[in-house]
Formats: sequence, C-alpha cells, structure tokens
Amino acid sequence: MQISTDKRKIDQILSRGVEDVIEKESLKAKLESGKQLRVKLGFDPTGPNIHIGRAIVLRKLRAFQDLGHKVIFIVGDFTAQIGDPSDKLEKRPMLTAKQVKENIKTYKEQVGKIIDLRKAEFRFNSKWLKKLKLAELMQLQESFTVGQMLARRNFKERFEKGQEISTREFSYPLMQGYDSVKVAADVELGGFDQLFNLTAGRTIQQHYKQKPQDVLTTQMLEGTDGRKMSTSWGNVINIVDNPNDMFGKIMSLKDELIEKYFLLCTNLRDGEIKEISRDNNPKDQKMRLAFEIVEIYHGKDEAGKAKKEFENIFSGGGKPEEIQEVKVSEEKMNLIDLLLMASLASSKSEARRLIEQGGVRINDEKRTDPKGNVEITSGMIVQVGPRRFAKIVRN
Repeated sequence: MQISTDKRKIDQILSRGVEDVIEKESLKAKLESGKQLRVKLGFDPTGPNIHIGRAIVLRKLRAFQDLGHKVIFIVGDFTAQIGDPSDKLEKRPMLTAKQVKENIKTYKEQVGKIIDLRKAEFRFNSKWLKKLKLAELMQLQESFTVGQMLARRNFKERFEKGQEISTREFSYPLMQGYDSVKVAADVELGGFDQLFNLTAGRTIQQHYKQKPQDVLTTQMLEGTDGRKMSTSWGNVINIVDNPNDMFGKIMSLKDELIEKYFLLCTNLRDGEIKEISRDNNPKDQKMRLAFEIVEIYHGKDEAGKAKKEFENIFSGGGKPEEIQEVKVSEEKMNLIDLLLMASLASSKSEARRLIEQGGVRINDEKRTDPKGNVEITSGMIVQVGPRRFAKIVRN
C-alpha cells in the first residue's frame, strides 16, 4: 500500500490534540521515511459504550491509517479483568469475565464508526495473555522493580497515605506492555493518563529484544460537568447516543470548553475553528459544534434533524416531533416505577435523584415526591430534564 509522507498531515498528527510524544524526532523520521508502521491502540471494555473523549485517540489512530499505516486495535478483554490503575487514587475493582463479555458486544461496531476495520487488525489480548505460564510471567516481572512502580504518581500517593495497593495492579502495565511485544508495535497511542503504561511498553519490548515503540499521547477531554469525561461519573457523550441526545448534551457544555471540543472532536481545520471562535455568541458556536459532532457519528441528515429538534424544543418552547410511546396497563403507578418503565431512568436511585432535583414533569407539571403515585391517563407526557420525553399509552 502507498504510504503518504505529506508533511502537513504528519505535522497535524504530531501536534493537533497531542499532549506528548516519545520520541518525537524518531516518530517524525519514521513517518517521513515512507515505511509502513504498525500503530497500536488498546481499550479496556470497562463499560459497553465508547465516549467521545476516548474517541479522540481513536480518531488519531484513523489519521495514521489514512496515511497508509497498519493500525492494530486491541480490545483488552483480559486486562479489563485486572483493572487499570491509571489515574486512580483507590484500588479498582476487578471485572468478571461475564461483565467483560457483555461490555464488548458492540465494541467492534463502535470502533468501526471511526477506523476502517477492513484495513485494520482487530485483536483481543486474552488470546495471548491467557496462555502466559508462571515462568513467562516471572520473566515479564523482571523488567520492572517495585521502586519503579511506587514512583508512579497515583501509587506513590496511595502508598504515602497507607492505602492498599494490590500486586495485581502492578501487573497491569506489564500486561499492556506485553501486548506491544505480541503485535510488534512501532508506535502506541493513548490518552495522557496512559503515559506510564505506554512507556512501560517500551521497557518490556527492550526486555524481549524488540525495538522500543514510539509513544503518542492525546489531550484529555472534560465531560458535560467540567470534570474529566468518565463513564463512572456519568458525564459522557457516547458515540452511540442517539442524535438528539448527543446534540443536547453538547449544547449543555460549559462555554470555556467549546474551542477545545472543536479541536479534539471535529474534523474542522484549525483556521475554521479560529474563525468560529471569533463569534462572541457561545450558543451559535455550540450549535455549530453539536452539528459537526453529530454529523461524524450519524451523518449530515441526522445532524440537521437533531438541530431542528433542539431549536423546536428550546427556542420554540415546544416538544419533540416524535416521542417514544410506552404502553401501560395500570391505572396508577409509583412515579419511580413509571420512570423505569419508560426508560427515562436507569435505576431507582437515579430516578429518585431526578425527581428530588426537580427534573421530572408530567404534562408540564413538576413532580418532586419520589414516593408519589401517578394517575395513568392515555396520552400523558412524562419529561425528564430538557430533552427526554415519553408518551404514555393505556393498554
């Protein structure tokens, strides 16, 4: 396959949305050489959905692919059961094999929204990590000392506070580094919080007499509440969110994040982003931002419909043109149970929180008592927050 050595594209790969590159001059020289590189990225399926924060590095992987390089996406179905301690100030619970299996059901489809799977290697690290024998594991452990592990920021802080650190957690970067050995990676990508794991890969490759991979880390993205985007915090915009939800979540962003989202989450060129940033109206900026992001994952038509829907609900004070219908046979229901039946809350605790915070309305009337009952009438509209609706239909 023809490898592109377009200097502008290479400069973009090495700069846009990039936090750090190890070794930058080495990687730049390789990209300019015209040799096909093996570029690795791995995700642990700690949840069923990939959010747009994690998609940043996936989009960077696609940029390498567009230059003609071989990209390898690794699903960490084995390492997910160990638990990545990166950026964690307490011990991460282990996932069961059953939980991991459930989480990876649509991973390939989601990854395929961004990279061309026909030209990529899609691997599961359980294929080789399950086969590691005790003697091989001990050899792998020889590549690092306890002192090196305790120098890691989060381990150091936990150790100094007397908090528990499992030796299982020490094994995580070793396993991720061994992935690099098994796929013979020339380059590994990851979020900036993965820097220790990625550089561990370099050490382990050298231990196995391979050339150490170059490392590129991307900037981290804040979520809808301004904190780091994290599935566990629920502040995420998932790439499989329906267009209306995705559009609405982006419109709820803090204004100071707009330019960063344009830079990390859209295909617009730097000059276009600067031009949009000159507009002093944050709402207009976010409307453009939401359109661009929804278009990437759902197409231009769906982005246009989501924009129209948002304008109808928020600018016109109306409701969506299409509202999901929920069939109910009861004459009276507890409000929490109604929200769960209508899929407007994922759990009883979430439903209770939404009600107590004043986020639930029935026929435009606010309901704040989680113990309250609702008289069921056909055609009634249940609303949660500004964007989620259900129409009740009596059986």
